[in-house]
Amino acid sequence: MKSAPECPFQKRFPSQLVKDDEFYMALAYNQAIEAWKANEVPIGAVIKVDEKVVASAYNQVETTKDPTAHAEMIAITQASQAISDWRLNAATLYVTKEPCPMCSGAAIMSRLGRVVYAFGDVKMGGLGGAYNVNEYSGMNHTLAIDNGVMQEECMELIQTFFRLKRESEN
Repeated sequence: MKSAPECPFQKRFPSQLVKDDEFYMALAYNQAIEAWKANEVPIGAVIKVDEKVVASAYNQVETTKDPTAHAEMIAITQASQAISDWRLNAATLYVTKEPCPMCSGAAIMSRLGRVVYAFGDVKMGGLGGAYNVNEYSGMNHTLAIDNGVMQEECMELIQTFFRLKRESEN
């Protein structure tokens, strides 16, 4: 596999004074940059409980050769281990792109309280972009969902990654 194109993006260092959605999304954005550097699709995820980060991850599909090694899946596993419970009712997942149906299903099955994503995915989004697994009748849990936090930055990151990858293949 070819190496990743050089990442022209810089990590963000959010102020510790205001721990709002943008603060946690900036941490997820930093994870996405780490994914880029590892030649992975640059998607990052962070899970917080109260104001404490209990998980942070980025895509590792290529590295692990595991199609389930999405940032969200890894973060959910980390968070469950950190709090010693598979039920993440008090947790919020921040992710730089709308979760796919697999990750959306895992968010529901882990009982996450809330999911915040930067931008939607009309092709493979599982929380309203292409599908909405959160709205299936009969679900025993539904997620609170917010989006649009750092939308432009996160979208530019992933679009630039794929543009540079295509250019380097030609």
